[in-house]
Amino acid sequence: MSAAAITGPLVTLALPQDRNARLVVQVLLVLAGTALLALASKITVPFWPVPMTLQTLAVFLIAATYGRNLAVATVIAYLVEGTIGLPVFATGGGLAYMTGPTGGYLAGFVVAAAIVGHAADRGLDRNLFTLFGAMMLGEVAILALGAAWLAVLMGAEKALSFGVGPFIVTDVVKIALATATVRAVGSLLTTRK
Repeated sequence: MSAAAITGPLVTLALPQDRNARLVVQVLLVLAGTALLALASKITVPFWPVPMTLQTLAVFLIAATYGRNLAVATVIAYLVEGTIGLPVFATGGGLAYMTGPTGGYLAGFVVAAAIVGHAADRGLDRNLFTLFGAMMLGEVAILALGAAWLAVLMGAEKALSFGVGPFIVTDVVKIALATATVRAVGSLLTTRK
């Protein structure tokens, strides 16, 4: 089976045709995705005002693999887990965490999952450059929402200086890694079919 023969994101290769079995697999994928996001949040580099984590890498991997609907459901489930107090975020969980400095970035994860997942649904993940572009657009959404919320908390100048600038280079590296990983796995899976 060639990459062009796959319709939809890579996860479609693993989804059964039976509706009930498909739902069970989707629930398991959401749980696996929230576990990946929680694990990625714990791999941190201390930073101010928000820690630097591998969450954006996880968001992009999930979105490009799952497609829009399943990726957005996964990120929302992750945010709900954190909001109700499960320690899935970098330094804990709870409603106060969601309204703190990282709240805008966390909201941006949902938008980024929608953007990258939509691109995967349309088959744009089959091309290295279009996938990278979709992930860059998702990154802009994350940084824009993160900076907007930080601006409310600490002013626009500090939000841009501390909430956007330091993350640009590292996030581009994460995007490149996510793009290469998704394309490599996609190529491997399609050549094995």
